[in-house]
Amino acid sequence: MLYPMGLPEQAVALSPESIESLHRKLCDMRHSVNNHLTLLSTAMELFRRKPDAIARMLDSMEQQPEQIRDEIARFSEDLEAALKITRC
Repeated sequence: MLYPMGLPEQAVALSPESIESLHRKLCDMRHSVNNHLTLLSTAMELFRRKPDAIARMLDSMEQQPEQIRDEIARFSEDLEAALKITRC
């Protein structure tokens, strides 16, 4: 589903510093999301080998999707601000 957005009326110029900042934030988001996904896949492998570990790891696993959403939302807000995109 595409969400309506308010696009800028004029071209948006990004300075090299702004591009560097967005790139750094993208790298950070990618690294964080990969960490969350690694935790989930590692937990699944642990469950296969040690089913008794499920109770201990369940809380951590339940937090991962929300943390991934938060990481993506933070980057999206920064990107939208840099490109002067507004949500309708």
